[in-house]
Amino acid sequence: MDTLVVIGLGSNIEAKVNIPKAVYELKGIGVVLKESKILVTKPIGITDQDDFSNSVILMKVPFSEPQLKTKLKEIEDKLGRDRSRPKFGPREIDLDIIVYDDEIVDDDYYTRDFLQILVAQVWTKK
Repeated sequence: MDTLVVIGLGSNIEAKVNIPKAVYELKGIGVVLKESKILVTKPIGITDQDDFSNSVILMKVPFSEPQLKTKLKEIEDKLGRDRSRPKFGPREIDLDIIVYDDEIVDDDYYTRDFLQILVAQVWTKK
């Protein structure tokens, strides 16, 4: 059975290339139903880096939450994410599960206004 999820996408290294590539890869693991607009935000934590481009997608996937996390890491790796950089450092692509099965599962949603704005563009809580 498929599960509705909202996936957050972020990039500040070739974002105009990497975000569309990530969406393409996500279409290979599920059905993309809606895409948000892209918002540009200042970096959090390490501020001496380029701004981030952020978006979210609503999709249906046939995976448990742990399986989906593994799939997202595989996509990040395929797109060249360098995991040796600091946690809040620059990245080619960052994919996070924001909503899984109608529940917010990423605490960043509550503290990052841009996530709330983007999620509202694609998901209505039941």
